[in-house]
Amino acid sequence: MTENSQIINYGNEIASWQVPEYEKHERTKLWYITTIVIALALLLFAFFTKNFLFAVIIITAGFITILHDGREPDLIKITVTNEGIIVGRKFYDYDEIKDFSIVYKPSQGIKNLYCEFKSAVKPRLSIPLFDMNPLQIREHLLKYLPEDLERTNQPLSEGLAKLFKL
Repeated sequence: MTENSQIINYGNEIASWQVPEYEKHERTKLWYITTIVIALALLLFAFFTKNFLFAVIIITAGFITILHDGREPDLIKITVTNEGIIVGRKFYDYDEIKDFSIVYKPSQGIKNLYCEFKSAVKPRLSIPLFDMNPLQIREHLLKYLPEDLERTNQPLSEGLAKLFKL
């Protein structure tokens, strides 16, 4: 162990599982053709309106999509402790989290934990539960966080991303 390394205690582990860092979608040839046509139309629009920054953004998005499509997502370990939630190497203390919700809709294939942060600049944390028992996770989190009972569906952004296979 080097002098700079330190062991940080994030509390006692309650539950842990692994999730892919992003959802990899099966895309058909039609999806690629449609995406290319839309990208070309947007590029033409950008050049006709002399909005070259928009053209750069479209081209960059295309390259990122191509690069991501060629690799498999890494697995990230999720750990729920009595001090907070660990996602990969990032620790989220319960003091940073405003509330949580669990959306469980087996018929739609949705079983996710959502955490909203007190800070407006931090995006919502969305964690797939996969084979985890959502009732056990909920029971534990209720000891430390309020539950958002109004969230009964996945966010619109996630639904659209799934629909368009992004």
